[in-house]
Amino acid sequence: MNFITNCCNEDNLMKTDEFILAESADKSAGWRQQGAAKSLAEVNGSIAVPRHGSRWRKLMAFTGPGYLVAVGYMDPGNWATSIAGGSKFGYTLLVVALVSNIMAILLQSLCTRLAVATGRDLAQACRDAYSPAMAWFLWIGAEIAICATDLAEVIGTAIALNLLFGMPLELGVLLTALDVFVVLYMQSKGFRWIEAYVLVLLGVIAVCFLVQIVLADPEWGAVLRGFAPTTEIVTNPEMLYLSLGIIGATVMPHNLYLHSGIVQTRKYGGNLEEKREAITYSTWDSTIALMLALAVNASILILAAATFHKVGRTDVVEIEQAEALIAPLLGSTLAPILFGVALLCAGLNSTVTATLAGQIVMEGFINFRIRPWVRRMITRGLAIIPAIIVTMLYGNKGTANLLILSQVVLSLQLPFAIVPLIMFTSDRKKMGALRSPLWLTASAWLVALIVILLNLKLIYDVATVAA
Repeated sequence: MNFITNCCNEDNLMKTDEFILAESADKSAGWRQQGAAKSLAEVNGSIAVPRHGSRWRKLMAFTGPGYLVAVGYMDPGNWATSIAGGSKFGYTLLVVALVSNIMAILLQSLCTRLAVATGRDLAQACRDAYSPAMAWFLWIGAEIAICATDLAEVIGTAIALNLLFGMPLELGVLLTALDVFVVLYMQSKGFRWIEAYVLVLLGVIAVCFLVQIVLADPEWGAVLRGFAPTTEIVTNPEMLYLSLGIIGATVMPHNLYLHSGIVQTRKYGGNLEEKREAITYSTWDSTIALMLALAVNASILILAAATFHKVGRTDVVEIEQAEALIAPLLGSTLAPILFGVALLCAGLNSTVTATLAGQIVMEGFINFRIRPWVRRMITRGLAIIPAIIVTMLYGNKGTANLLILSQVVLSLQLPFAIVPLIMFTSDRKKMGALRSPLWLTASAWLVALIVILLNLKLIYDVATVAA
C-alpha cells in the first residue's frame, strides 16, 4: 500500500496551482512532435471512468489492463523456466521469481505514468525522442522480443493440445495460427470483452494450480526459505542461466509497450487531478494483477520442486515430461489434466496480449499500420517456422530447450526497453508535474543495472564455455 501511495504522489504536491499548470504546459516542450497519434486508436478512451462515486467503483473502471499485462508473466515460457528451476534446484529460485515480480511492479508503474502524463505509449515516445535509425533499431529489437514471446506461446499451446487430446506437436503448432480469429472476434466486441476473456482464463489457471499444490503438499518451511537470497544464484552459471530465463519470462519487454498503450483505453480526463487519480488506480490494478501472477509462477516452481526435486528427478526440463510424471508422483489422475488445461489457458491468453503488443510496437515505432489479422499472421508465422523445424528435428527435447532460450532472449532485450522508459519518466520537460519522484527513478535504475549486469555475466559465461 505504501509503495502505491508513494508511487502515485509527488514530492511537489505543495506547489501552487499556477506553478503546476505552468509546469504541465512546459512538458510539451520536451517532445519534438506536439500531439502524438492515439495508441490503439480504435479503442483509445473507449471505457468511461466515473467522475464521481466510491473508490471501489473507480478502481473497477480501471481494472483490466493490469491483468492483460499479468498474462505475460505466466505464459508458457514461464512454465519452462520454472519447471526446470524447481526440478533442478528445488525452492532456491523462488527468490528470483519474487525479485522479478517486484521489478515488474516498479516498471509497469512507470508505463502507466508515461501513458497518462503524455498520452504516448513507450514506442511512440521512443520514435519522438530518438533518430529514425535508432527508432528502427529499437523496433527490430522489440519485434524480436515479441517473436520470442510468440514462440513460447506456440510451443506451449501445441504441447497442451498434445497432452489433452494426443494431437501431434507439428499439427498443434500449425493450429495455433487459427487463434488470430479469436483475437479479432474479441476486438470487434469491445475492449471489455477482451479483458473479461483474459480474466476468466486467468481464474481457470489459478484454480488448476491451487488444486495441484494441495495435492503436492510441499514442505512450507523450505518454501519460505526459498524466498531468501543466496549468492549461489550468481556464482553458479547454470543457476544464473535459469534465473535470467525467469527474469526474462517475468519482466517481459513487450509488456512495457503493451501496458503504456492499453492504459489509454480508459477515458480518465485531461486535468492534473484526473491524471493523478488515473495513475493511482491504474497502479493498483497492475500491482494486484502482478501479485496474482507471482502466485501462479511460484506455484509452478513449488509444484516442480515438491514433485520432482523431492524424489531426485533433477533432470525434468520438458513440459510433457513434467505432465507424465505428475500423476504417478502425486497419485492422482486429475493432476495431469489440470496441468494441461492450465497450460492451454496460458497459451490462449498470451495470444491476446502478443497481438496487442505487436500492434502498439509497429504503429508506435515506425508509424506503420496494417490490418490486425495480417499483422498477427506475420508474427505467428515467424514463430511457427522455427517451432516446426525444431520439433521435427529434435522432438520434445528440442522444444523444451527452445522455450528456455526464448526467455533468455527476452532478458537480453530488456535493457533496450527499460532504459528509455526510465529516462522519459524522470524528465521534467517531457512529464511535467507527473514525472517520477526521485525514489522511484532510483529504484528503476537499480533494476536496470541488475538486469544489465546479469546479462553481461551470462554473455561472459557463454563465451568462456565456447572458448
